[in-house]
Amino acid sequence: MNFHYQRSYRGPVQAVIFDWAGTTVDFGSLAPVAAFTRLFAAQGIDLGLDEARGPMGAEKREHIRQLCALPRIAAAWRNRYGESPDEATIDRLYREFVPLQVTAIRDSAQLIPRCREVVAALRGRGIRIGANTGYSREMLETLAQAAADQGYRPDSSACATEVPRGRPFPHMSLKNAIELEVETLHACVKVDDTAPGIEEGLNAGMWTIAVAVSGNEVGLALDDWEALTPAEQQRRRVAAYTRLRASGAHYVIDTIADLLPYIELIERRLARGERP
Repeated sequence: MNFHYQRSYRGPVQAVIFDWAGTTVDFGSLAPVAAFTRLFAAQGIDLGLDEARGPMGAEKREHIRQLCALPRIAAAWRNRYGESPDEATIDRLYREFVPLQVTAIRDSAQLIPRCREVVAALRGRGIRIGANTGYSREMLETLAQAAADQGYRPDSSACATEVPRGRPFPHMSLKNAIELEVETLHACVKVDDTAPGIEEGLNAGMWTIAVAVSGNEVGLALDDWEALTPAEQQRRRVAAYTRLRASGAHYVIDTIADLLPYIELIERRLARGERP
């Protein structure tokens, strides 16, 4: 008879890999939206906030390509320029986008409340800290320096422009895992505020935790969120949770401030031999 023995990891969480905007910094993930709307306004095209947020999590040139492919945007572009945007146009838009994004990042680089304390608690448990982003290295350098000035410094940072494919492909999280020297992908947790980011973690074989309130799904600055009535907060929270659960996230939380109990829960599941 043939017996199949399934190997299982029963140790602690070894690494948590965070997204940047909307997850650890920039409550509401406002910087990308500001840059995309300014980019298209400069082309004479009004880009709606929901449209700008649609491809969020993707590498930024790919984000621009997806925006240009939206039927309304494509029609407006043809109406204004007589033809659809081609690859050369997308390349030009990306070049013009980079300085707009760097400026927007500088304006929105504040750490999300309790980020620093939660990361310190994770490190106190021996957990390594990774980070990845749809930003390019040039964009990330501005953001990482602002975060470091506030006390947040990941042990590994990966950019979509430095791997073969960005989200939802697993390449960035796998690059983080290699740099963090983790023993097994089952001991890693991906934390992200977008569906492509959650899919990235799932495709990498990791546990995933989605962040709903501080990120792209709600899309409000902290002051604007706190100004809402409790009933309106709950309405938006439920909608965001529903969308992120549909992405396959193992858990959904409001912000990084709520993370630690879920790391403990994942460790209890690992101890029982469970896999992501």
